[in-house]
Amino acid sequence: MQEAARVVRSLPTLFPTSLVGSYAQPDWLIDRGRLAERFPPRVRARELWRLAPEYLAEAQDDATLLAIRAQERAGLDIITDGEIRRESYSNHFATALSGVDVDNPGEALDRSGHPNPVPRVVGPIGRPAPVQVRDTEFLRANTDRTVKVTVPGPFTMSQQAQNDYYPDGKSTAMAYAEACNAEIKDLFAAGADIVQIDEPYLQARPDAARDYGLSALNRALDGVVGTTAVHLCFGYAAIIHERPSGYSFLSELADCPCDQVSIETAQSGLDPSVLARLIGKTVILGVLDLSEGSVPDTIPGLLTAAADRDPDGIWLRTDEGTLSFAAAAGQV
Repeated sequence: MQEAARVVRSLPTLFPTSLVGSYAQPDWLIDRGRLAERFPPRVRARELWRLAPEYLAEAQDDATLLAIRAQERAGLDIITDGEIRRESYSNHFATALSGVDVDNPGEALDRSGHPNPVPRVVGPIGRPAPVQVRDTEFLRANTDRTVKVTVPGPFTMSQQAQNDYYPDGKSTAMAYAEACNAEIKDLFAAGADIVQIDEPYLQARPDAARDYGLSALNRALDGVVGTTAVHLCFGYAAIIHERPSGYSFLSELADCPCDQVSIETAQSGLDPSVLARLIGKTVILGVLDLSEGSVPDTIPGLLTAAADRDPDGIWLRTDEGTLSFAAAAGQV
C-alpha cells in the first residue's frame, strides 16, 4: 500500500525496533501489586488506579510522556503510548462499546482455563464514539518518530465476552469486527503510522480461529489504508508459564490483508524457520524476554536465523512481560 511504503521509508533499513505495545505503568499511578495478583481484567477495574477520578486523566498523560521519553532514550524507532491509560490491553476498548453490559458481567474461560468476569453481550455491538483517538493525538503530538497504536482484535474480544444476544460466536466476532474497523480508520486519521490488532486468542483457540476468526479479522481490516500489524502471542510471562515451541495458528495469516505479523520467539524458544510461512509479510519478531532480569545474549543468534529469510522484512520488539517502571527502562 502507498501509505505503508511511507512509514517503511522513514525507518532504518535493517531491524526497526519497538515495544509490543505496553510499557510498565509507574506504581504511583496504578497498584501494580494488586494488578499482578489477578488475571488481566476484561471488565473495568477502576479500583486499581491510585488517583481520584478528577486527577486520573492528567496523571495518565504524565505517565504516558514518561513512557514515550523512555522509548526515545532507548533508541526505539517506533513509539507507542505504552498503553498507560489501560487496565489491560483489551478492556479499555471492549468496555467502551455499546451492546455490552459491564455492570452485570458474565463469565468466560481465560486462555489458561481460569474463569474470568467478562463483558456480557446483551444487544447489537456498536461503537458510539471513537475510543482511542485522543490517545493517538496525544502520542502523535509528543514524538517526531513513527508511532504505533494497538487495538484488541474482534476474535479475541469475542472470546473474552459472554454472548447473550447473537446466535453464535461467528456473529459475535463479526459484530466486534465492525467496531474495530471504524476505530482503526479513525486511528489512522488521528495520526497513527501503524495500527496493531492484538489477536492472542487466534493462537489460543485455533479451531474457532480457523472457523471464523480469520474472517472477522479480515472484516476489521476491510477498506483500511495504512500500515497494519496483527499480533499473536502465548500470553503474559508472569501468568502463562508453560509455553509451546510453535504456533498453532500462523500460516493462515498469509491470507490476511495485514502488512505485518508480530510473533514472539524469546520466551517460547520458537524456531525462526516458521517465518517461511509468511512470505510477503513484514515479521515483527519478539527477541527480548521481559520475564528475565537481564538482556539475554541469545538475541544475535535469533537475528542471524531470522535474517536468513529476509533481513529487510524483519522488525524487532520485546516479548510479552510484566516489569517495574525502572526495570523496563533498563531492559528496553
